[in-house]
This record gives sequence, structure tokens and C-alpha cells, in this order.
Amino acid sequence: MDENEYRSTYHKLNQSRCRFEKTLLSRRSACSRGKGFNLADREGVSCLSPAARERCGLLLDQLRENARFALRLTEIDGALPFNKEIKVQTGGMLGLQQLIHPELGVRDKVEDIFTLLNEAEQQFGSLDQLPFNEIMPSIVSFEGRKRRRK
Repeated sequence: MDENEYRSTYHKLNQSRCRFEKTLLSRRSACSRGKGFNLADREGVSCLSPAARERCGLLLDQLRENARFALRLTEIDGALPFNKEIKVQTGGMLGLQQLIHPELGVRDKVEDIFTLLNEAEQQFGSLDQLPFNEIMPSIVSFEGRKRRRK
């Protein structure tokens, strides 16, 4: 299966793609509204809740916008490169978790994004009111897996 055919099939199969798919597939986060699937030798994640998918999309857009300076970008026009996107998704969720649950200390995994966003909305009134300046250090300091040398 060539890459274009794979992408076409993927988009037909997964019309409600999880907004935090990269962090879920890296096993650094989990979500009670995400459902994993396999296509050929790859994995994907669908969102089971249209409302949750919309909310996650809004938060992810806010995280990207607030992380522009930290990522050394003047503007975000379209998809981010993988390494920057994983920093935003995983670092953002880890930073939010640390903000909501400081008693947990620094963790390397988020157990449930859906629950974490519910807790954030309860604590701050809405996701627009999050103190993004307190989340950004987690995005900046997040490092993904190191490349393996052949």
C-alpha cells in the first residue's frame, strides 16, 4: 500500500480522528474517549465523543498558539512538524496535569485527557481561562524519545 492510498483509507476509516492522537500513540497519555484501531501495520485513534473532540481541538489550538514563542515559530500555518506537535500535545497535557494536580508531582504520563479537561474546566471555569504561562515550561522541557542509531 503506497502512502497516498494509506492516507486516503485512513481518513475514510477514521473520520473523527483524536486531536491528541500523537501523544496517545506514544503511550504518554490515555483518554477514556479514545478508541484505538490498526490499519495495515500502523495504529490510529478515533474519538468516540464529538463534543470532547471539539473541546480538545479548541484546547490544542490554544496550546499551539501560546507555544509559538517557545517553539521558535512566528506563526503556525497548518500542521506542525512531528517533533513540535508531540511537544505541544504531550508537554501540554503533562503541564496541565501538574497544574491541576500538583500533589502528584512531575509525572511522565497522563491517565485520562478527558477527565483532566473536565477538572480544568471545573477549576478555571473554562479552558480559555487556563494559565498557559504556567503550562509552557512543560512544553519547552518535554523531550520525546531519542532516535535509535542503526
